[in-house]
Amino acid sequence: MLDAISNTSPLVYTYRIGVLNWWTQLFSTVWVPQQVIDELQAGQNYGYDVPNRNDLAWAEIVEPRHMPSEWFALDLGLGEVAAMSVALDHPERVLVLDDLLARRTAQTAGLNVWGTLKILLEAKSQGITTEIASHVEKLQISGMYMSEGIKRRVLQLAGE
Repeated sequence: MLDAISNTSPLVYTYRIGVLNWWTQLFSTVWVPQQVIDELQAGQNYGYDVPNRNDLAWAEIVEPRHMPSEWFALDLGLGEVAAMSVALDHPERVLVLDDLLARRTAQTAGLNVWGTLKILLEAKSQGITTEIASHVEKLQISGMYMSEGIKRRVLQLAGE
């Protein structure tokens, strides 16, 4: 099994659609930067539907050793920069991000990037679920933007 590092949004979206437990079935370990935990706590404080620390008991909280200053010049959140920074030091881990700019930046840095939709596809391919179409619908309802083209492509990849 692979090891992962997660940003905020994949944790939020998998929580909102009721598949947060898939992380432990897909990954041996999941590292979450403290900055991501802080973002989740801020979301809770504002009343958003986000996981709390107890929901992530299986995740190991980590701190980045160094965050590239040039990434702060981009329109990236602190959680994204922290997750990407941890991944720079551990490129063998899967980095889970949804934001397009963050994904492109991480891929340019040579990192192995997944998103929430890839988690759904992997869960189906590994037999954790028999279908993902209902989960894709729930993602859209819960606030994840995806074009109809991306939606069709993901469902096609899943054989649905």
